[in-house]
Amino acid sequence: MGLKPRRFGGGGDPEVMMDINTTPLIDVMLVLLVMLIITIPIQLHAVNLEMPVGTPPVNNIKPEVIQIDIDDKSVVYWQGLPVSGEDLAQKMATIAAQVPQPEVHIRPNKLCQYAVFANVLSTSKRKGLTKMAVIGHEQFVQ
Repeated sequence: MGLKPRRFGGGGDPEVMMDINTTPLIDVMLVLLVMLIITIPIQLHAVNLEMPVGTPPVNNIKPEVIQIDIDDKSVVYWQGLPVSGEDLAQKMATIAAQVPQPEVHIRPNKLCQYAVFANVLSTSKRKGLTKMAVIGHEQFVQ
């Protein structure tokens, strides 16, 4: 607590000031903040990896490529031969079990029905094919 200064000519007792002096509190807070900053460990933005030494083996095995075409009448072709939905699912299940799994290239025509194309994609996902590619997608850009 402190006292307000008296004015000259004014009589009576000085009024008591009821404000808290916050300067020591701020000083203590700043000291604690500096101590906290000093004690925090330095974070490194690096990830330590142990990389293999030497040259990797050459992969001379070319993956087999399966071509699935969908023509403008929405007929599905497996390697150039027309197939039904059941045959397509059976063939996809067969190649999904192969190791290494072949690449499947789907080439839809711009005029084919989207439902047929979506059915081919969903069948491939259900059968577990992971190496899929849509070929000729630039025809859909206007």
